[in-house]
Amino acid sequence: MSSITTHSSTSTGTTAPWKPLFLQHLSKMPSPEFVMTSLHPSPDKSSPVPYVPRVRYLIYRGMWGELPENHHNQAPMNDRVFESDLPTFTTDVRMEKVPEIFASSAGHGSTSQSQGSGGGGPVEAVWWMKETMTQWRMKGEAFIIAQDIEGSGEESSGVRTVKSELQKRMRTVKEGSEKDWSWRKELTAHFGNLSPGMRGSFKNPPPGTSVSIPPSHPELSLGQKINDLEDSVARENFRVVVIKPESVEQLDLSEPDKARRWKFTFVPEDASKTSEKGDAVGEWRREELWP
Repeated sequence: MSSITTHSSTSTGTTAPWKPLFLQHLSKMPSPEFVMTSLHPSPDKSSPVPYVPRVRYLIYRGMWGELPENHHNQAPMNDRVFESDLPTFTTDVRMEKVPEIFASSAGHGSTSQSQGSGGGGPVEAVWWMKETMTQWRMKGEAFIIAQDIEGSGEESSGVRTVKSELQKRMRTVKEGSEKDWSWRKELTAHFGNLSPGMRGSFKNPPPGTSVSIPPSHPELSLGQKINDLEDSVARENFRVVVIKPESVEQLDLSEPDKARRWKFTFVPEDASKTSEKGDAVGEWRREELWP
Protein backbone atom coordinates (compact mmCIF):
# COMPACT_ATOMS: atom_id res chain seq x y z
CA MET A 1 0.00 0.00 0.00
CA SER A 2 1.19 3.52 -0.73
CA SER A 3 2.76 5.02 2.35
CA ILE A 4 2.52 8.70 1.41
CA THR A 5 -1.17 9.29 0.98
CA THR A 6 -2.52 11.50 -1.73
CA HIS A 7 -5.05 13.22 0.55
CA SER A 8 -2.40 14.55 2.95
CA SER A 9 0.29 16.69 1.33
CA THR A 10 3.87 17.08 2.43
CA SER A 11 5.46 20.41 3.31
CA THR A 12 6.56 22.89 0.67
CA GLY A 13 8.59 24.82 3.24
CA THR A 14 12.33 25.10 3.70
CA THR A 15 14.73 23.77 6.31
CA ALA A 16 14.10 25.23 9.77
CA PRO A 17 16.57 28.07 10.44
CA TRP A 18 17.70 26.47 13.73
CA LYS A 19 18.38 23.00 12.30
CA PRO A 20 21.91 23.34 10.78
CA LEU A 21 23.45 24.74 13.98
CA PHE A 22 21.50 22.31 16.16
CA LEU A 23 22.88 19.35 14.19
CA GLN A 24 26.37 20.85 14.24
CA HIS A 25 26.23 21.10 18.03
CA LEU A 26 24.81 17.57 18.31
CA SER A 27 27.76 16.21 16.34
CA LYS A 28 30.11 17.41 19.08
CA MET A 29 28.36 15.46 21.85
CA PRO A 30 29.91 12.12 22.89
CA SER A 31 26.36 10.76 23.11
CA PRO A 32 23.28 12.71 21.89
CA GLU A 33 21.38 12.46 25.17
CA PHE A 34 18.48 14.72 26.04
CA VAL A 35 15.79 15.08 28.66
CA MET A 36 12.10 14.88 27.77
CA THR A 37 9.06 15.68 29.87
CA SER A 38 5.60 14.28 29.24
CA LEU A 39 2.34 14.54 31.18
CA HIS A 40 1.12 11.70 33.41
CA PRO A 41 -2.50 11.51 34.60
CA SER A 42 -2.53 12.61 38.23
CA PRO A 43 -2.78 9.62 40.60
CA ASP A 44 -4.82 11.83 42.94
CA LYS A 45 -8.25 11.96 41.31
CA SER A 46 -9.32 14.76 43.66
CA SER A 47 -6.41 16.96 42.57
CA PRO A 48 -7.38 20.16 40.71
CA VAL A 49 -4.41 19.48 38.41
CA PRO A 50 -5.22 16.59 36.02
CA TYR A 51 -1.62 15.88 35.02
CA VAL A 52 1.80 15.73 36.67
CA PRO A 53 5.16 15.91 34.85
CA ARG A 54 7.33 12.88 34.14
CA VAL A 55 10.91 13.26 32.95
CA ARG A 56 13.55 10.88 31.62
CA TYR A 57 16.81 10.80 29.62
CA LEU A 58 16.63 9.63 26.01
CA ILE A 59 18.91 9.19 23.00
CA TYR A 60 18.33 11.27 19.87
CA ARG A 61 18.06 8.94 16.83
CA GLY A 62 18.10 11.43 13.97
CA MET A 63 15.48 13.51 12.18
CA TRP A 64 12.49 11.59 10.84
CA GLY A 65 13.18 10.45 7.28
CA GLU A 66 16.92 11.12 7.70
CA LEU A 67 18.16 8.05 9.57
CA PRO A 68 21.97 8.35 9.85
CA GLU A 69 24.07 5.89 7.85
CA ASN A 70 25.30 2.94 9.90
CA HIS A 71 27.26 0.13 8.23
CA HIS A 72 26.13 -2.23 11.00
CA ASN A 73 22.48 -1.68 10.03
CA GLN A 74 21.37 -4.59 7.85
CA ALA A 75 17.77 -3.40 7.44
CA PRO A 76 16.44 -2.39 4.01
CA MET A 77 16.57 1.39 3.77
CA ASN A 78 14.34 3.94 2.11
CA ASP A 79 15.97 6.24 -0.40
CA ARG A 80 16.44 9.76 0.95
CA VAL A 81 13.14 11.02 -0.41
CA PHE A 82 12.24 13.33 2.48
CA GLU A 83 13.88 15.58 5.01
CA SER A 84 12.36 17.04 8.15
CA ASP A 85 12.96 18.99 11.34
CA LEU A 86 11.37 16.24 13.47
CA PRO A 87 13.66 14.67 16.12
CA THR A 88 13.15 10.97 16.86
CA PHE A 89 13.87 8.51 19.65
CA THR A 90 12.98 4.88 20.22
CA THR A 91 11.03 3.39 23.12
CA ASP A 92 9.22 0.31 24.40
CA VAL A 93 5.43 0.38 24.21
CA ARG A 94 5.38 -0.97 27.77
CA MET A 95 7.05 2.21 29.08
CA GLU A 96 4.77 4.76 30.76
CA LYS A 97 5.67 7.52 28.31
CA VAL A 98 3.64 5.83 25.57
CA PRO A 99 0.19 5.89 27.23
CA GLU A 100 1.07 9.34 28.62
CA ILE A 101 1.54 10.71 25.11
CA PHE A 102 -1.82 9.23 24.09
CA ALA A 103 -3.76 10.25 27.22
CA SER A 104 -2.56 13.88 27.13
CA SER A 105 -3.34 14.33 23.42
CA ALA A 106 -6.37 16.21 22.10
CA GLY A 107 -8.14 12.87 21.61
CA HIS A 108 -7.33 11.64 25.14
CA GLY A 109 -6.37 8.21 23.83
CA SER A 110 -6.99 5.16 26.01
CA THR A 111 -4.45 2.54 27.08
CA SER A 112 -5.81 0.14 24.45
CA GLN A 113 -5.36 2.76 21.73
CA SER A 114 -1.76 3.33 22.83
CA GLN A 115 -0.83 -0.14 21.58
CA GLY A 116 -0.78 1.19 18.02
CA SER A 117 0.31 4.31 16.19
CA GLY A 118 -1.03 7.68 17.29
CA GLY A 119 -0.55 10.08 20.18
CA GLY A 120 0.00 13.80 19.83
CA GLY A 121 0.43 14.67 23.50
CA PRO A 122 2.55 17.69 24.53
CA VAL A 123 6.22 17.16 25.33
CA GLU A 124 9.26 19.29 26.07
CA ALA A 125 12.80 18.19 25.17
CA VAL A 126 16.05 19.78 26.37
CA TRP A 127 19.64 19.19 25.23
CA TRP A 128 22.52 20.61 27.27
CA MET A 129 25.52 20.64 24.96
CA LYS A 130 28.49 21.25 27.19
CA GLU A 131 30.89 21.13 24.26
CA THR A 132 29.34 24.31 22.85
CA MET A 133 27.91 25.65 26.13
CA THR A 134 24.49 25.80 24.52
CA GLN A 135 21.07 24.67 25.70
CA TRP A 136 18.44 23.74 23.12
CA ARG A 137 14.81 23.46 24.19
CA MET A 138 11.96 22.15 22.04
CA LYS A 139 8.25 22.29 22.85
CA GLY A 140 5.71 20.45 20.74
CA GLU A 141 3.78 17.24 20.27
CA ALA A 142 4.97 13.63 20.12
CA PHE A 143 3.63 10.98 17.74
CA ILE A 144 4.22 7.24 18.07
CA ILE A 145 4.88 4.89 15.15
CA ALA A 146 4.03 1.20 15.58
CA GLN A 147 3.81 -1.77 13.22
CA ASP A 148 0.27 -0.84 12.21
CA ILE A 149 1.60 2.28 10.47
CA GLU A 150 1.47 0.41 7.16
CA GLY A 151 -0.24 -2.74 5.96
CA SER A 152 -3.44 -4.17 4.54
CA GLY A 153 -6.89 -3.19 5.72
CA GLU A 154 -8.37 0.07 6.88
CA GLU A 155 -6.09 2.48 8.71
CA SER A 156 -6.88 3.28 12.33
CA SER A 157 -7.59 6.86 13.38
CA GLY A 158 -4.20 6.86 15.12
CA VAL A 159 -2.36 5.91 11.92
CA ARG A 160 -4.23 8.57 9.96
CA THR A 161 -3.37 11.18 12.60
CA VAL A 162 0.33 10.30 12.59
CA LYS A 163 0.64 10.38 8.80
CA SER A 164 -1.37 13.59 8.47
CA GLU A 165 0.53 15.48 11.16
CA LEU A 166 4.03 14.35 10.19
CA GLN A 167 3.59 14.67 6.42
CA LYS A 168 2.82 18.35 6.94
CA ARG A 169 6.42 18.75 8.10
CA MET A 170 8.14 16.29 5.71
CA ARG A 171 9.77 18.02 2.73
CA THR A 172 10.34 16.16 -0.54
CA VAL A 173 13.97 16.16 -1.71
CA LYS A 174 13.61 13.46 -4.39
CA GLU A 175 10.65 14.35 -6.59
CA GLY A 176 8.69 11.47 -8.10
CA SER A 177 9.76 8.91 -5.49
CA GLU A 178 7.25 9.74 -2.77
CA LYS A 179 5.07 6.68 -3.38
CA ASP A 180 8.08 4.35 -3.15
CA TRP A 181 8.88 5.55 0.36
CA SER A 182 7.59 3.20 3.10
CA TRP A 183 6.66 4.05 6.69
CA ARG A 184 7.10 0.40 7.68
CA LYS A 185 10.56 0.22 6.07
CA GLU A 186 11.60 3.37 7.96
CA LEU A 187 10.38 1.84 11.22
CA THR A 188 12.35 -1.37 10.59
CA ALA A 189 15.44 0.65 9.66
CA HIS A 190 15.28 2.36 13.07
CA PHE A 191 15.15 -1.07 14.72
CA GLY A 192 18.12 -2.22 12.64
CA ASN A 193 20.04 0.92 13.59
CA LEU A 194 20.19 -0.28 17.20
CA SER A 195 22.84 -2.66 18.53
CA PRO A 196 21.84 -6.34 19.02
CA GLY A 197 21.91 -5.78 22.78
CA MET A 198 19.65 -2.73 22.54
CA ARG A 199 17.25 -4.66 20.31
CA GLY A 200 17.28 -7.38 22.94
CA SER A 201 16.02 -4.91 25.55
CA PHE A 202 12.62 -5.06 23.84
CA LYS A 203 12.41 -8.66 25.07
CA ASN A 204 13.12 -7.70 28.68
CA PRO A 205 10.50 -8.47 31.34
CA PRO A 206 7.86 -5.69 31.50
CA PRO A 207 9.63 -2.47 32.64
CA GLY A 208 8.62 -1.25 36.09
CA THR A 209 6.97 -4.47 37.23
CA SER A 210 8.02 -6.34 40.37
CA VAL A 211 10.87 -8.85 40.03
CA SER A 212 8.83 -11.12 42.30
CA ILE A 213 6.42 -11.69 39.41
CA PRO A 214 7.85 -14.01 36.71
CA PRO A 215 7.39 -12.77 33.11
CA SER A 216 4.24 -14.14 31.50
CA HIS A 217 6.01 -14.80 28.18
CA PRO A 218 8.74 -17.48 28.09
CA GLU A 219 10.92 -15.42 25.71
CA LEU A 220 11.20 -12.44 28.07
CA SER A 221 14.51 -12.19 29.93
CA LEU A 222 17.40 -9.76 30.47
CA GLY A 223 20.62 -9.67 28.47
CA GLN A 224 19.39 -10.95 25.12
CA LYS A 225 21.00 -10.02 21.79
CA ILE A 226 18.80 -9.95 18.70
CA ASN A 227 19.99 -10.18 15.10
CA ASP A 228 16.61 -11.04 13.56
CA LEU A 229 15.12 -7.69 12.52
CA GLU A 230 11.65 -9.25 12.39
CA ASP A 231 11.75 -10.88 15.84
CA SER A 232 8.02 -10.93 16.61
CA VAL A 233 8.24 -10.32 20.36
CA ALA A 234 10.76 -7.48 20.16
CA ARG A 235 9.02 -5.80 17.23
CA GLU A 236 5.68 -5.97 19.03
CA ASN A 237 7.20 -3.81 21.78
CA PHE A 238 9.38 -1.52 19.62
CA ARG A 239 8.25 2.03 18.84
CA VAL A 240 9.69 5.10 17.16
CA VAL A 241 8.57 8.42 18.64
CA VAL A 242 8.68 11.60 16.54
CA ILE A 243 8.67 15.05 18.13
CA LYS A 244 6.94 17.77 16.11
CA PRO A 245 8.37 21.00 17.55
CA GLU A 246 6.25 24.13 17.63
CA SER A 247 8.91 26.27 19.32
CA VAL A 248 12.68 25.94 19.67
CA GLU A 249 14.91 27.98 21.97
CA GLN A 250 18.66 28.34 21.74
CA LEU A 251 20.51 29.64 24.81
CA ASP A 252 24.17 30.39 24.06
CA LEU A 253 26.33 30.57 27.20
CA SER A 254 29.68 30.24 25.45
CA GLU A 255 30.50 33.79 26.59
CA PRO A 256 28.91 34.18 30.07
CA ASP A 257 29.09 37.96 30.06
CA LYS A 258 27.53 38.08 26.58
CA ALA A 259 24.93 35.32 26.81
CA ARG A 260 22.33 35.29 24.02
CA ARG A 261 18.99 33.60 23.54
CA TRP A 262 16.79 33.09 20.50
CA LYS A 263 13.29 31.69 20.14
CA PHE A 264 12.06 30.11 16.90
CA THR A 265 8.29 29.67 16.55
CA PHE A 266 6.67 27.59 13.83
CA VAL A 267 3.98 29.50 11.94
CA PRO A 268 1.98 27.44 9.41
CA GLU A 269 1.65 28.90 5.93
CA ASP A 270 -2.10 29.40 6.35
CA ALA A 271 -1.82 31.14 9.74
CA SER A 272 -2.05 34.88 10.30
CA LYS A 273 1.40 36.34 10.93
CA THR A 274 0.38 39.91 11.65
CA SER A 275 0.60 39.59 15.45
CA GLU A 276 3.83 37.56 15.53
CA LYS A 277 7.03 39.13 16.83
CA GLY A 278 10.45 38.60 15.32
CA ASP A 279 11.79 38.04 11.82
CA ALA A 280 10.13 35.61 9.40
CA VAL A 281 12.46 32.84 8.20
CA GLY A 282 10.47 30.47 6.01
CA GLU A 283 7.74 28.89 8.13
CA TRP A 284 9.45 30.04 11.34
CA ARG A 285 9.74 33.34 13.18
CA ARG A 286 12.98 34.16 14.96
CA GLU A 287 13.10 36.53 17.92
CA GLU A 288 16.06 37.34 20.15
CA LEU A 289 15.25 37.34 23.87
CA TRP A 290 17.10 38.37 26.97
CA PRO A 291 18.88 35.26 28.32
